Amino acid sequence: MPQNRIFFFDTTLRDGEQSPGCSMTHQEKLALAHSLADLGVDILEAGFAIASDGDFAAISAVAQEVRGPKVASLARARREDIERAAKAVEKAERPRIHVFLASSDIHLEYKLKITRDEALEQAAKMVALARTYADDVEFSPEDATRTDPEFLCQFVGAAIGAGATTINLPDTVGYATPEDYAGMFRIILERVPGAERVILSTHCHDDLGLAVANTLAAIRAGARQVECTINGIGERAGNAALEEIAAAIKVRADVFPYENNLKLEKLYPVSQQLAGTISFGAAPNKAVVGANAFAHEAGIHQHGVLSNPLTYEIMTPVSVGVPANRMVLGKHSGRTALRSRLHELGYRLSAEDLDIAYRAFTELADRKKAIYDQDLINLVAHHQRHEDLISTETTTS
Repeated sequence: MPQNRIFFFDTTLRDGEQSPGCSMTHQEKLALAHSLADLGVDILEAGFAIASDGDFAAISAVAQEVRGPKVASLARARREDIERAAKAVEKAERPRIHVFLASSDIHLEYKLKITRDEALEQAAKMVALARTYADDVEFSPEDATRTDPEFLCQFVGAAIGAGATTINLPDTVGYATPEDYAGMFRIILERVPGAERVILSTHCHDDLGLAVANTLAAIRAGARQVECTINGIGERAGNAALEEIAAAIKVRADVFPYENNLKLEKLYPVSQQLAGTISFGAAPNKAVVGANAFAHEAGIHQHGVLSNPLTYEIMTPVSVGVPANRMVLGKHSGRTALRSRLHELGYRLSAEDLDIAYRAFTELADRKKAIYDQDLINLVAHHQRHEDLISTETTTS
């Protein structure tokens, strides 16, 4: 198992698309798949082949047309699912079949209605079947974080024995804390024969807002593949966000000294492409790619960033594909930001005139939530007419 390499497994086209409002057409999935390949993801989970004829066709198209990443299809631990998945990815440069079967007692009893022994037998049998179609088989014990640890070890051991090359330990319902999740990976590595020979993978949901934190904790505990989505879309509260994991590894290389294949400058463009494809974009305060991620309104922050961006920015906007940071003018803004914006608009004010403009600006900002360039132009023009700003000069470009 590579010790210093993190593999990014993107499931935007599968788990992400399953969330309400995120359905994509065949062409939209194919276009996004090409962009994800350009971003540098290692594995593309293109869909769930048995789910529909449309999903099968989309997976097949991605497998045939997209080169670079491995292309995977999800499959339940059932013969018909595995055969359908194998058919969907057969034209891929590097195909993968991703088999899953629930392992927690609550899922076995109430959803599958089978015993632990039956689950063990089914997992081993279906992983072995998948290996007859592909050399690369991933196995996921669904709801791993609520599974009895001893049984989870048996379950994982059975899958490895049957030929699984990647073992994914999903926090299916977003239940784990970082300590819980990291501990589970340590248990598997310590107790399961052969675990050191396969790649261990994360798959975290954000029901408690801990998906990225859990993923990063698991990396430190030995996981080397991370399953994630662009903008964190996915079932319920979503999945671990690819851009947040990638940025954390980059910015905190002292804690995460691992290589990966991503081109971080493509993160924002891909995020924007996804937002234009589905029915909603990233929240404004979303880390890394949100509209406010590199925006500053507080006067102290604005003064610091204008002096040196590192005062309040731990990474540059351009490093993740954002064109530039953004100074938002509002009632919290200071003179420095106002002077900078007026300078951009072509106005040069003396210190005395800036004081006059700033007082007028704060009065306006108390009445308006957002101040636009035209507001500033109108403000300066008003005071010019009333001869308050007698030394104002304008330049045109």
